Amino acid sequence: MAAEQVTPTPAERRRITLKGVGRFGVSWVRSSPGTHIWLLILTITTCVVAVVSPHVRAYLLHHVSTNLIELRQHPIRVLLASALWVATPSGFAIYFVFYELVHAPAERWLGTWRWLVVVATAHIGATLVSQKAVLFGIHYDRLPRSLAHTIDVGVSYGMAGVVGVLTYLVPRPWRWGYLLGILTFFTVPVLTSRTFTDLGHLTAVLIGLACYALTPAARLPGSPRPPQPPTGRPAADRRPAEGSGTGLRERR
Repeated sequence: MAAEQVTPTPAERRRITLKGVGRFGVSWVRSSPGTHIWLLILTITTCVVAVVSPHVRAYLLHHVSTNLIELRQHPIRVLLASALWVATPSGFAIYFVFYELVHAPAERWLGTWRWLVVVATAHIGATLVSQKAVLFGIHYDRLPRSLAHTIDVGVSYGMAGVVGVLTYLVPRPWRWGYLLGILTFFTVPVLTSRTFTDLGHLTAVLIGLACYALTPAARLPGSPRPPQPPTGRPAADRRPAEGSGTGLRERR
């Protein structure tokens, strides 16, 4: 006789095992590869910053900073490399948590390439806007000239951009409370502290909000479609369309 199949009880289904946790962890990493590759690179560079001497650390961070001097001389290199380093290794645990709570869900929702577009657009756009503000401040003698070569590295602009685009994941009516909360959180420092990093964070959030077209909601069947180009066929031969749907601090 064939052995009877044993059906697990509800309590057994709910039981957490080491093997089950491992399977979930592997599945989670596979579903958000960009987030975890980025996090791995950050882990390596943070360890480097933590173990080298202060002189070498200052050299490395200045070499990848998006300050005015480096942006003028090596714009592409520093715009890419600045997002792979953090200036304060002691805060890496916080970055790890936020990557898992913000970046990983966003990548799963948007897809890796769309998520990467949001991150890159927010990081680059906010950097250029904030450094343009520094340039104007120096030009009009409102900021010290030393800011032209300050250390400006970190992942916070990309993070703020993703926080902005996640507005469209929050269901209504909670979406409006979330939107009000993040706009308040990022606007108040601009009005009080007035640092270039605060301006950069607010800019990044606004860029994230402008990325609605990259979200799944914008690609639903009911979303408006762009007009189709003419086919060149006579009007009588055209078929109707089917399925029409309705002192400044450093960036961390």
